[in-house]
Amino acid sequence: MTTVNIKKLVRKNILELRPYVSFRDNSQFENPLLMDANESPFGEFNRYPDSTHRNLREKISAFKNISAKQIAIGNGSDELIDLIIKIFCEPKIDSVLVMNPSFAMYGFYAAINENKVLQLNLNNNFEIVKEEFLNIIKENQPKILFLCSPNNPTGNSIDDIEFYIQNFKGIVVVDEAYIEFSKQKSCLDLIDEYPNLIVLQTFSKAWGLAGVRVGIAFSSEEITNLIYTVKSPFNVNVLSQNLVLKKLDQIEDFQNNLNEILKERNWLKTQFENIECISKVFPTDANFFLIEFKNAQKVYSTLLENEILTSKRFPQIPNCIRLNVGTKDENEKLINVLKNI
Repeated sequence: MTTVNIKKLVRKNILELRPYVSFRDNSQFENPLLMDANESPFGEFNRYPDSTHRNLREKISAFKNISAKQIAIGNGSDELIDLIIKIFCEPKIDSVLVMNPSFAMYGFYAAINENKVLQLNLNNNFEIVKEEFLNIIKENQPKILFLCSPNNPTGNSIDDIEFYIQNFKGIVVVDEAYIEFSKQKSCLDLIDEYPNLIVLQTFSKAWGLAGVRVGIAFSSEEITNLIYTVKSPFNVNVLSQNLVLKKLDQIEDFQNNLNEILKERNWLKTQFENIECISKVFPTDANFFLIEFKNAQKVYSTLLENEILTSKRFPQIPNCIRLNVGTKDENEKLINVLKNI
C-alpha cells in the first residue's frame, strides 16, 4: 500500500468541521414514533430520506464487493466532483490538473471554488504524454488529478493508468462514468493500495438512470467520511434511492440493454466506414463516438434540421462531433441522414 497522509491534503477548516448527523439515521429502532424532524405526519413522501444511504450503500457493496464504508452516494457524480474539490482545495491557493480535452465539469467546479485549472494536453491520439505529465506536476504540484477513463468526449481509455496514480502525491480521481461499455479493467481494485485514490461511477449511463441523478464515489473509509462530513444530508431523495435499489435487482435487464448498446455500437462503426462526409472515426470504449467530418458545421446543421441532436466539439477539437449510440431505429435514421450529406 502507498503511504499517504490524507489529513495533510485536507483543508484545515474541513478537518475542524462537525458534520450534520441525523440521530434517526444513525440509530436502530424497532417501531419508532417519528417526532424529531418537524415533518408532516401525513403523505406518501412525508419523511426525509436516509441521509446515510445505508440500504443503497449495502446493496452496492454486495454488487461491487467493496465495503459499504468505502462508498459515498452523491446527487449525480457532479456533486461528488464539487465536494472533492471543496474538501481538498484551498480557494485561490490550490490547483487541479485535468486532461484536455475532457469532461468540462472538473474545471467548472474548480473555477467556482477559485482554484487554478491546469491542463494536461492530450496528443493527436488523445493519449497522455507521460513526460509532460511528470513535468507539470513537478512544476505546479496540483492538489487533485482528474482522470476520465474512458474519456469524455474522446471515447478512449487511458493506457497504463496506474502509472499516473503511482506518481501523483495528491488526490487522484478516476472518473469511470463509461466503464461498463469498456473492456478496460476498473480501478476499483486499486483503492486499498492507494489511499489517495477516488473512483467515480454513475447510474446515469449504462444503467439508464440519468434522470435519477445518483453517482457513487469509491475510496478509503477516511475519504468517504470526509465526503459525508461536507455533503448536504438529505439531497439524494427517496424516489432516486428506491429506483436505484430496484434497478440493482434487475441485473438481467441491465445486461440485455448493455449488450444491445454494444451491438448497435459495432453496427454504427461499420456503417460509418462507408459514409462520404466522414473523415475519421476515433476508437471508442464508451457508448458514443467522436467523429471528424469534412465539413462538421454542415453536418451538425443538417442533423439539427432533421431533429437529430449531437454534441458540437469544435473549435476545440477541429471538425469533430460527438454522438451517442441510440436505439436501432434512431441509429438507422442517423445513418440515412449522414449518407445524404
